[in-house]
Amino acid sequence: METKIVKLSLMFLVALATSTEASKCQFQRLKETNMVLYMQDWETATSPTVFPIAGIPNKRWQITSFGTVMAIDDKLTVGVERNSSQFGRAHGIYVNSALDGTDLHLLMSFVFTNKQYNGSTLEIQGSDRFFQKYREVSVVSGTGIFRLARGFATLKTVYLDIPKSNAIIRWNVTVFHY
Repeated sequence: METKIVKLSLMFLVALATSTEASKCQFQRLKETNMVLYMQDWETATSPTVFPIAGIPNKRWQITSFGTVMAIDDKLTVGVERNSSQFGRAHGIYVNSALDGTDLHLLMSFVFTNKQYNGSTLEIQGSDRFFQKYREVSVVSGTGIFRLARGFATLKTVYLDIPKSNAIIRWNVTVFHY
């Protein structure tokens, strides 16, 4: 009986050590990618990239109103200037999810069109308290080069015109992927 317990304990320890070593190897294989890009979010431009699609009845649908849902197809650029080289597009929605109007919930895909990441995507989700200087949201997945990505993005508003619903947001993205 004692021999069986010793053998089982030894097998358990070997399995545990193998599993732990495999996990270390898998984690070490992850690549880290960092990028800085600018989201050009324009509602009142000649070619708008954001549009209110739903909101509370009989209330103005705007970015600072609770319940407003905005659809986006924003240009992602390498520089802050609107005519800067395109890195990709941000497709998705954001919802004003705070009664006081100060918090957006982001659900979007970064669809890359630049040479290095063309066709790959990052999936973004999180709370954007847009009146704060810095905010952080999650990178919850990705495709292509970023398959199974995890990470985070720090946001900073570099331009904001609330009456016209126009903004430029700086994204500092860090992702871990295979």
